Amino acid sequence: MADIDSSKSLNGLLNGIAQKVYYNNSEITEELLKNELYPDLSQEEFHVLLEKMKGLLKSIASADMDQVQLEAFLTAQARKQGGGAVSAEQVAALSKFWKSQRARVRESLLSQSRWEPGLRGLTWRVDLPTSASRGQPVNAPVAVVELEMGRSGEDSEFLCMEFDEAKVNQVLKKMAEIQESIDRVVHQS
Repeated sequence: MADIDSSKSLNGLLNGIAQKVYYNNSEITEELLKNELYPDLSQEEFHVLLEKMKGLLKSIASADMDQVQLEAFLTAQARKQGGGAVSAEQVAALSKFWKSQRARVRESLLSQSRWEPGLRGLTWRVDLPTSASRGQPVNAPVAVVELEMGRSGEDSEFLCMEFDEAKVNQVLKKMAEIQESIDRVVHQS
């Protein structure tokens, strides 16, 4: 019976961590998890267990491990020497949890990494107007760019912009500067 209770507590802890870290449930606190799942542990013992499980879940989630990778990772964790080793019970709980929650955690991580509103689409064309509004002939091409933007679950909004040749050149120059900045940061790392 103790093993079943211990397994339930560990599963509850993993679900609690996922609720707080990946599903943004602010009602889940360390104190709540300790009181509900591990009332017999000292605060320090519980904190060590919580951080250990949180760290393992973070490693598993950030690598988006498949079952083979997960098994290899958990086997390596179980073979660690000293207090960092993962018990067979913890291996089983982590494996069961990840099998059932992988897709949901992955989707949560993806949605947390997206900027909102996001760019859903971009179309462009070059128009050659035949006359200006005052009746004067115009032969300068105009780039027309339409951006489709929106937040997840909402309808798209459209932004239409027109650029003459000078503005197109300014945009291209700014994009080149952005690329150079990104390259500098990447090469410094």
